[in-house]
Amino acid sequence: MRIKPAVPSLLLLAAMAGQARAADPLPDAIAAPGETVVLSVHAEGAQVYECKAGADGKLAWAFREPIATLLSEGKTIGRHYAGPTWEHADGSAVVGKAIGNAPGATAADIPWLKLEVASPRGSGVLTPVTTVQRINTHGGKLDGACEKAGEFKSAPYAADYVFLKKG
Repeated sequence: MRIKPAVPSLLLLAAMAGQARAADPLPDAIAAPGETVVLSVHAEGAQVYECKAGADGKLAWAFREPIATLLSEGKTIGRHYAGPTWEHADGSAVVGKAIGNAPGATAADIPWLKLEVASPRGSGVLTPVTTVQRINTHGGKLDGACEKAGEFKSAPYAADYVFLKKG
C-alpha cells in the first residue's frame, strides 16, 4: 500500500521550514525579540563605492549606495536602493536607519544589520514593517586602492532581508 502525503501536511512542513530559518539564533546586536516576520526575501546586487578624500585627506573607497533586486522563490518582487530603501512590487516601501550590526561570515562579506524603519511609504506588504534585518551576507566589500576622486566601483553581493513588525 502506497501512502501519499496530504497537501495540508506539505504546506505545514513548508511553513515550518520558513519559520525555522527566521528563528535561527542571531547575534544580539541584530536580534529583534518579540517581533514577527512579515516577509523574508533574497537580494542579489552590488554595493556601490565612491573614491573620496577621508578626514586624513587620503583617498579611500566610501560606501555610496546599494543596488539590488529582491527575489522570492526565484521571482523579482522588488528592489533595494539608496536610503536605504526597500520597495515591493505592490508599491509599499520602507526606508531604514541602521541601529545594530554584526560581522559577516568572512572578511569579504558586508556586515549583518538591524535597521529601524524611519519612514514607510504606500500601502501593501511592507506597510506594517518596523524592523529590517540584513543577514547571510556574501561579498559586497571593496578591496584595492582608490586613485582618482569621483571614481565609482561596485562590489557584487547577496543577502537575505527579513522584514519584521512589532507584536
